Amino acid sequence: MNRSGRVLYVIVCAAGAADGVGRLVTFAQDDGWVVQVVATPSALGFVDVPALEEQTGRPVRSRYRTPDEPKPPRADAIIVAPATYNTVNKFAQGIADTYALGLLAEAPGLGIPVVVLPFVNAALASRTPFRHSVERLRAEGVRVLFDPGEFEPGDGSDLTGDRPWRLAVDSMRELTSRSSDGPA
Repeated sequence: MNRSGRVLYVIVCAAGAADGVGRLVTFAQDDGWVVQVVATPSALGFVDVPALEEQTGRPVRSRYRTPDEPKPPRADAIIVAPATYNTVNKFAQGIADTYALGLLAEAPGLGIPVVVLPFVNAALASRTPFRHSVERLRAEGVRVLFDPGEFEPGDGSDLTGDRPWRLAVDSMRELTSRSSDGPA
């Protein structure tokens, strides 16, 4: 049951772990969020769209709306999980060539908290472009879950269990409680 009316966009990318995003949705709903799932176009083949729509009570979005379609509520927060190498790098560069990336491109400028849970292999995670993208996103206040002891792509961390999904929701809770507390 949502008591707060807070809207969380869950942006899901085309990674093998995407089929577990329903668990993230459950944890977010348990935390009081109204969840809107946004899938990258490639992710549509990785998720059970009807099950997510039933779980959230909202259509899974993957494209910009047409002028005659109702405007969805604005996100109060965004979690990107699983986030692919491509999405992390494009987000850091401000590229908005899909609906999901358009939302992400605007979020830091609108003050919308964003948590990113990368799901890339060790080879991609070790690349300089990826490391620079993580640094750029963090410099803009984006919480990227990419740290030894927390979650590190390619370290054997398992996105099929509950831990990473909970980590993303817990991180968002921490971010939004800090922002609602005001300046320290």
